[in-house]
Amino acid sequence: MTTNPVLQITHLQKKFGHFQALKDITFDVHPGEVFGFIGPNGAGKSTTIRVLLGIIRASGGSASIFGQNVWHDSVKIHQRLAYVPGDVYLWPNLTGGEIIDLLLKMNGTAHSEKTDELIKRFGLDPTKKARTYSKGNRQKVALIAAFSQDADFYIFDEPTSGLDPLNERIFQEAVLDLKARGKAVLLSSHILSEVERMCDRIGIIREGQIIETGSLAEMRHLTRTMITVTLGDDFDVTTLAGVHGVTAGHQPQEWQFAVEDAQLKAVMATLAQHEIVALQSTPPTLEDLFMHYYTGKE
Repeated sequence: MTTNPVLQITHLQKKFGHFQALKDITFDVHPGEVFGFIGPNGAGKSTTIRVLLGIIRASGGSASIFGQNVWHDSVKIHQRLAYVPGDVYLWPNLTGGEIIDLLLKMNGTAHSEKTDELIKRFGLDPTKKARTYSKGNRQKVALIAAFSQDADFYIFDEPTSGLDPLNERIFQEAVLDLKARGKAVLLSSHILSEVERMCDRIGIIREGQIIETGSLAEMRHLTRTMITVTLGDDFDVTTLAGVHGVTAGHQPQEWQFAVEDAQLKAVMATLAQHEIVALQSTPPTLEDLFMHYYTGKE
């Protein structure tokens, strides 16, 4: 991409006393891009986001949003930023509608037709006091306020926790709409299917370090394709090079196995010589990739 990145992080570090929460974080996010930031709880996702928001100061490295320093220029940056945390705390005596209006006003935006449309789509009752809201409804208030704004950069930190599958889908549609409008989005999530569906590129964090960044297509070389095949003869699939975890299927001459990308062409060519009756291939998922990094499993 030739456009300047909206977010640029270089060798970011953060220490809390003797504990090094962030050891080495480097990635960027461009306009019109949804960047997925994934890792288990405690890996450093929320600490990174707190640094980006200017809530805590980095111990080393650099981070800039819109070319401005996230610590020194946080007030200017926040005028063009929308943020939704994973656990939203609201004023208990205000209604959901009043809180949405207040959040918009604090950001120099007014309640609009778009706000009304979002309230309807997310199925929020804006007349109820916030103290009566479930966790999911509290999330909806923050999401409606964020999507109502015309920000240039959106940061979502586990934004769908507490939402039902229907509202998760509405969230995903709203994010893809932001992308279509050229907005930059940083999505921190542990729901891998959500990241896989929406993100252009992914950064995997482990113990305070980014261990891989790239598109899912670029990362898939690290995992294997699952094959289920039924052959016309009794060829022994276990003799093939590059196949792993071979198991016999439910039908005669049916096999299931994983195959390395480099060997896929040769494996398919050999199978073709033994009359393929049925074939199903499943590309590696983000979950496979994640397990590859986090457990060292093949």
